[in-house]
Amino acid sequence: MNTEVFAARHIGIAEKDLPQMFETIGVENMEQLIYETIPDDIKLKKALDLPEGISEHEFLTHIQELAQKNKVFKTYIGLGYHESLTPSVIKRNILENPGWYTAYTPYQAEIAQGRLEALLNFQTMVSDLTGMEIANASLLDESTAAAEAMTMLFELRSRQQKKDETVKFFVSEEILPQTLSLLKTRAVPLGIELVVGDHETFDFSEDFYGALLQYPGKFGQVHDYADFVEKAKTNEIKVAVAADILSLVLLTPPGEWGVDVVVGTTQRFGIPLGYGGPHAAFFATKEEYKRSIPGRIIGVTKDTDGNRALRMALQTREQHIKRDKATSNICTAQVLLAVMAGMYAVYHGPKGLKYIADKVHTQTKKLAKSLESLGFEQLNSAYFDTIKVAVKNSKQLKEVAENKSINLNYVDANTVSISLNEAVSNEDLQTLISCFAESHDIKNNTGQEVEVGQVIPSALQRKAPYLEHEVFNSYHSETELMRYIKKLERKDLALNHSMISLGSCTMKLNAASEMLPLSWAHWGNIHPFVPLNQAEGYQEMLKTLEQQLNVITGFAATSLQPNSGAQGEYAGLMVIRAYHESRGEGHRNICLIPASAHGTNPASAVMAGMKVVVTKTDEKGNIDLADLAEKAKLHSENLAALMVTYPSTHGVFESSIKQITQLIHDNGGQVYMDGANMNAQVGLTNPATIGADVCHLNLHKTFSIPHGGGGPGVGPICVAEQLKPFLPTNPVVKTGGKEAITAISAAPWGSSLVCLISYGYIKMLGAEGLTNATKAAILNANYIKDRLKGKFDVLYAGERGRAAHEMIIDCRPFKVNGIEVTDIAKRLIDYGFHAPTVSFPVAGTLMIEPTESESLAELDRFCDALLSIRKEIDEASAEEPNNVLKNAPHTLEMVTNDDWQFPYSRQQAAFPLPYVAENKFWPSIRRTDEAFGDRNLICTCAPIEAYAEA
Repeated sequence: MNTEVFAARHIGIAEKDLPQMFETIGVENMEQLIYETIPDDIKLKKALDLPEGISEHEFLTHIQELAQKNKVFKTYIGLGYHESLTPSVIKRNILENPGWYTAYTPYQAEIAQGRLEALLNFQTMVSDLTGMEIANASLLDESTAAAEAMTMLFELRSRQQKKDETVKFFVSEEILPQTLSLLKTRAVPLGIELVVGDHETFDFSEDFYGALLQYPGKFGQVHDYADFVEKAKTNEIKVAVAADILSLVLLTPPGEWGVDVVVGTTQRFGIPLGYGGPHAAFFATKEEYKRSIPGRIIGVTKDTDGNRALRMALQTREQHIKRDKATSNICTAQVLLAVMAGMYAVYHGPKGLKYIADKVHTQTKKLAKSLESLGFEQLNSAYFDTIKVAVKNSKQLKEVAENKSINLNYVDANTVSISLNEAVSNEDLQTLISCFAESHDIKNNTGQEVEVGQVIPSALQRKAPYLEHEVFNSYHSETELMRYIKKLERKDLALNHSMISLGSCTMKLNAASEMLPLSWAHWGNIHPFVPLNQAEGYQEMLKTLEQQLNVITGFAATSLQPNSGAQGEYAGLMVIRAYHESRGEGHRNICLIPASAHGTNPASAVMAGMKVVVTKTDEKGNIDLADLAEKAKLHSENLAALMVTYPSTHGVFESSIKQITQLIHDNGGQVYMDGANMNAQVGLTNPATIGADVCHLNLHKTFSIPHGGGGPGVGPICVAEQLKPFLPTNPVVKTGGKEAITAISAAPWGSSLVCLISYGYIKMLGAEGLTNATKAAILNANYIKDRLKGKFDVLYAGERGRAAHEMIIDCRPFKVNGIEVTDIAKRLIDYGFHAPTVSFPVAGTLMIEPTESESLAELDRFCDALLSIRKEIDEASAEEPNNVLKNAPHTLEMVTNDDWQFPYSRQQAAFPLPYVAENKFWPSIRRTDEAFGDRNLICTCAPIEAYAEA
């Protein structure tokens, strides 16, 4: 074995395993399997035009050299991004810990209580600091959260406002530039009219349904918005506030003014800048709007035994249920980052946060006083961490500052703003002051201590307590926090324990060598708006990644800006929309979507201003070509796009795909391909070859970014030549094409930091390794399919009987034994496995995707578990629900209880196969009561008495 070949570490199947697997599947070799799986007319004729893979050691050396091309300045630009200090205990035990970063979204609550508790802490922190009643479990970034607030309030218009077509939304000119750009993107397709202006002269006319304010303003001014909010309420105008979370430790929380929504980012709670992301945004609102909140909410309920349990509440997958009626296409969060931000608050507690906020504010006051003593005018009458200063020559100041490795925000020729952060020392302050003195030829006499008074008016000073719950007042030593984090980690099943075979979610190895650079300062501590010459390492990495993805997809250009798959869908459709408009065909607004498509597809299409027309699928799960042709011709005058997933959501390479894409083109439309199943394509076929025009890629699936318990995700779009001019830009740092659409996410290159992972994945695997990974994924899926043959029916297969990289097994026949698909999912926990995808895309089924990272031994353990469960199903009876499946999962408390009321042994319950005893995972709760939790919604850390009697 060549120990330097990364593919041998990433791909779990060894050469010696192949004969056994081929025999089980019934093929002679890999070539035959691929021939029987992928239609001939879409196979690539030559290998990927990418370099050979490099070793892990070579990659780490290379990425270290690349990192040195980034210049880490002391950056005071602000605009929503600030240097923060990640406590080492959080960095080591969460960010660098596969027990946290390899976990999946907590849809299976019984094996996710740790993450759920950490997210409940996050929600409590947000609710407390904002003064709002309820918060979600995070959103993608502040600008996205603000856009979600705008659209939620649009949906919540009164009946009269909807009747009167009240569509104006006021945006304060104090708003962050990237947020305004994203609001423009979202507003246009929905018919929302943005009005940007001064909140002090706003007329509160009945033409407006909502307003958005920034607190503090983009250049630091802290406004008292109480009167504004009062007048808005009187005029039936709902108000959202984008707030700096650290400032809320000292400032009156917006909730006290009676606002409707508060959004922002938690980046400065211990999350690296990372050249723009990933960071966890927050979204807090009134409880009366709970069923309209975008994204996920963690709620408290009880399990079968009446014990406290947590789970995702309310509309956690609402877009899969409501589809084109969904209010948002958001189906992800920034869980890993939200967990870190929540732990930052747990570690520091209310007193620690107060100390940090006071320090930042005091340093800012010192800076302002010192600059005033040098003759500069400070223009903000009230501020928290940002001052605005009048200067004679900002160009000269910039030159001096950059020579001292300092970045400021240069507003115009005679104005700068300076945002301080928790990492600013007294020495940093003096260096900063010296830049002003030197650039203006002023003698610097500010070495001595300066007297600072109050600059926050009494009416704006926070008086309400916050973070009073025990969790924020218990773990302030490293020992205690380390143990608390470990306690939560033990409640969760992640990839470091066993295979997670979720169809469509591609839970593959997140290699340590890909992850290590995320902790390095030269990658972590770069502000997204620094001059490009300070981020040359990032620029080289990002441009190379774009080129790599162009080669893999066969397309002409890539935008890395979308930071989730759903955001990628939306971006792709918005680019198609812009393309049609550029040709004078802006009337094209019909989007054809197969019935089998992901639920986010119709939601994204509606958000992009399109009308959804659903096309049929046949009994084999393929797109019904006749129905598609009929609808494409019927709507040919207005056809904008087809959204198609390939291989299909049913795990099949449809042989008619080129006919399908040609049909759309013949009728004037463009083809959007959902890249969720790209793990079956890389190196063997590609979206360009099948005839698509744009695709999004889930870098957190195919390209190895960890799911992080439900986020971060990255969903870049790759486009054909004709769509290249429309790729999205950013208002601060220009990106995208010549006719770029406005921003899709806040940062120019989205979640740049985690793009390092996919860059490393492609770099180390190389062309051959990438292709072999795809082959291994297809091999593993077909091996499981054939090992389960005769015991579980596979719903769909290709024309030659093969699965792609995933398959759907039908569990509906077991209803005769009283067994539902959920029972099988819960029973798998007793065998040490996370369930495959449940009831998607077909109710009553399991969608299994083993990925290429799993070994034959692990595949066999999984198959043995399912085959053992199949025997248990045969033994079950609809008349007797007291059986091992209906009672699953079995907790340690159950198995060790003196009272055992079950007609099977404790061994069968907890150790059903010999391998389980070697590595037993104990779920911390029994099945959750979803209905109870939704009836008694609690989404913050409440004392147990609050719901124990409910």
